[in-house]
Amino acid sequence: MYRIRSVNFFLCLMILSGVLVASPVLAKSRSQVIIFHAGSLSVPMATMEKVFEAAHPDIDILRESSGSRKCARKITDLHKSCDIMASADFTVIDNLLIPDYASWNVRFATNQMVLCYSDGSAYSKELTPENWADILARNGVEWGHSDPNLDPCGYRALMVLQVAEQAFHRPGLNERLLANRPLRNIRPKEVELIAMLENGALDYAWEYRSIAVQHQLKFVTLSEEINLSNYELDSFYRQAEVPVSGKKPGEKIILRGKSITYGVTLLDEAPNQKAAILFLEYMLDSEGGLKILEGMGQPPIDPARVPD
Repeated sequence: MYRIRSVNFFLCLMILSGVLVASPVLAKSRSQVIIFHAGSLSVPMATMEKVFEAAHPDIDILRESSGSRKCARKITDLHKSCDIMASADFTVIDNLLIPDYASWNVRFATNQMVLCYSDGSAYSKELTPENWADILARNGVEWGHSDPNLDPCGYRALMVLQVAEQAFHRPGLNERLLANRPLRNIRPKEVELIAMLENGALDYAWEYRSIAVQHQLKFVTLSEEINLSNYELDSFYRQAEVPVSGKKPGEKIILRGKSITYGVTLLDEAPNQKAAILFLEYMLDSEGGLKILEGMGQPPIDPARVPD
């Protein structure tokens, strides 16, 4: 088991990576920092980019969003150049990037799962934190989630269904719900489901609360036993198990339920380490990126943490 403690991020980087000494001096021309990040971080990252670039006009932040596991695959399978990766699940970095591509993993934010809907969603006027499962099981109700092989929000949606079966003491609930969800309603990342909600293709979609707040979606808040928000309930969440693709083609690994925690890392072979560290210092500052996250409905971990 890791012992978690709060750390000064700048010192952490010096100790764990030693890159400050080895990094080349930034050129006078505008340098680029490439960031792969979870789709659920798109809105706050856009704001961070704008504020950071205003303070550092010599640095150009280039962001690319996708499901967190897909972000990692771009690095491990496609060998795309990248300085920073920010994941909606810190274990994606642990499982897919460390130790071959990264050396450390900073935990910086939390979230919770919510069920989103629109004014036109079937039975939405009846929806409550107690009866949502009954509504999703009704004939004709269209609901969906993101792809668990690409996006943590996808496998977390499946975990919610499993822990709900235990919390509601309703054997077979998970199986009945999945039987009423067509495969066409599984999309690569959670933000793609928003358009489907808005155009009526979906009645309900599983999202992070931060996404719902940022996009002004209607949603129902679930109990802590179900929404994966409370680390003190990890022993209960661990009853959920979801198979996803592993490091090698055809390989499967089992992910067990746990509370939602975001992670970020600097790639060992980041092409612009010095500028990337400047951005990370801003991103993980209480008055910088963490404050932006909090203002956009996503609780930060302040100060950020690393496993000791």
